Amino acid sequence: PRVHRKFSLPRHGHLGFKPRRRTKHHRGRIRSFPKDSRAKPPHLTAFAGFKAGMTHVLRENERPGTKTFKKEIVEAVTVIETPPIVVVGLVGYIETPRGLRSIGTVWTKKLDNNTLRRFYKNWRNAKKKAFSKYREKKDDTLEKQLKRMGKYCTVIRAICHTQLHLLNGISQKKNHIFEVQINGGKSAEEKINFGRGLFEKEVRVDQVFAQNENIDVIGVTKGKGFCGVMKRFGVKHLQKKSHRGYRKVGCIGAWHPSRVAWTVARAGQLGYHHRTELNKKIYRLGQGERHGCKNNASTKHDPTEKGITPMGGFPHYG
Repeated sequence: PRVHRKFSLPRHGHLGFKPRRRTKHHRGRIRSFPKDSRAKPPHLTAFAGFKAGMTHVLRENERPGTKTFKKEIVEAVTVIETPPIVVVGLVGYIETPRGLRSIGTVWTKKLDNNTLRRFYKNWRNAKKKAFSKYREKKDDTLEKQLKRMGKYCTVIRAICHTQLHLLNGISQKKNHIFEVQINGGKSAEEKINFGRGLFEKEVRVDQVFAQNENIDVIGVTKGKGFCGVMKRFGVKHLQKKSHRGYRKVGCIGAWHPSRVAWTVARAGQLGYHHRTELNKKIYRLGQGERHGCKNNASTKHDPTEKGITPMGGFPHYG
């Protein structure tokens, strides 16, 4: 029989999420891309979006065996604003015994000013010389670089940037720059030709994802500051009238070894952690109000013409 403390009273808090500190990657880092398949045509595998707020959907539960099977349930959904991204470069990687190593990067000759801001701490006082020498390079040298990448590389990624000037209410001007892997295609040359065809062009979210598709979402959790051990790890509180407070861990370790182990639940930073959520279903890919769409929140059962943005905008967005 499974009679052990690890089943009846397991530890509080997953050790895989240690250290629980504030993240350095607020934009979110894509640490692994989907597995490549040569059978599919070349395609991008990721996109960038900005959380606007939340709402809910009413749907019928179709999972047999659950208590609410064939009944209507209300589920929370997140609304994400996804202005088109722009492809401005390609990076080629080769596989080595120590992981991937980049052997070539090619940028477009034309870069948005808001993208160049990303290369400076203070844009106003900067000389704004970034990429000025690169633009003078001959096309032959870039062609050579692309040929070299096509010959040796196994992984090709597109350099993309967001367009923050399309977002209303967000005061930041500096675009985010990130890499998106190009999967599919028979060879690296095919991937390069696909990525090159997107240079300086806008890519919309419906070119990357489809409705009812399951995706992983990468982002940063809401910061809560310095929190006590009960809120941070969900440990039980001590008995009432306990000496020196009861919202604590009763024993933080043995006398020897005479130090506190890293596995012991302690008070500290909670929230503003980098997290990846798996298998989120896309319920709708709606056109934005920018494109003149007035009914991106109406459904088959509720055909009223209405937009997803509430009156007065999403609270605290931007």
